[in-house]
Amino acid sequence: MAARRVVVFPSSAELGPVLAELVSSRAGKAIASRGRFTLGLSGGSLVSMLSKELPALPNLDCSKWVVGFCDERLVPSNDPESTYGLYKNQLFTKINIPETAILSIDSSLPVNECAEDYARKLKEVFPGNDKPVFDMLLLGMGPDGHTCSLFPGHPLLEETARIVAPISDSPKPPPQRVTMTLPVVNSARCVVFVSTGGSKAPVLKEVLEGREGPAFPAARVLPTEGELFWLIDGPAAADLTITVEKPGSGARL
Repeated sequence: MAARRVVVFPSSAELGPVLAELVSSRAGKAIASRGRFTLGLSGGSLVSMLSKELPALPNLDCSKWVVGFCDERLVPSNDPESTYGLYKNQLFTKINIPETAILSIDSSLPVNECAEDYARKLKEVFPGNDKPVFDMLLLGMGPDGHTCSLFPGHPLLEETARIVAPISDSPKPPPQRVTMTLPVVNSARCVVFVSTGGSKAPVLKEVLEGREGPAFPAARVLPTEGELFWLIDGPAAADLTITVEKPGSGARL
């Protein structure tokens, strides 16, 4: 299991460019060794951060990227709750990623069929693997410690057979979603959590330091062989007592 790196920035303004550089760096390595870069995206504040910072990188070439979603809400793509729809409007129009390389759910299907259909799409992109191995997954964490659409105490935390699972009883609306399962998340070559804001401070301390850490879904993200980054801002890190990295300006990870 790779070592966890906890990196603290004064604010999200300093965090964003470093995240974009990290994505670009891992993309370059993946394309050099495997001919493509497979990236899983999450919603929330990541949408605006990536939509601002990635297009600002000089000479960014996304023509060999394949993008999926770590979880998605079962709503039409033009609904404000659609993570795919937000990225389509804010990011995908600014970068040269082929439309055929963006893996989105079919929201017209019932939630169980939607999850099966999305799993099929992933298997087509990752043939021959029992589960997808993404080059990078970008994750957020809720104030309750959930990540993807994996919530505290939910049976889906114990799912081992399926790579994508439906959820109809999400405690956070909308209730119907599809989500990658922990075996897929923990198979990634690099997992990056981005957590900002003071509301995350108490749960972040529990996830990274507390004895009850494993009770939180985010604490169960421990890549088997890949890298694990926690990129957080000062307010989110306010309660931490562990040793963290504090990179200077212009730093790269």
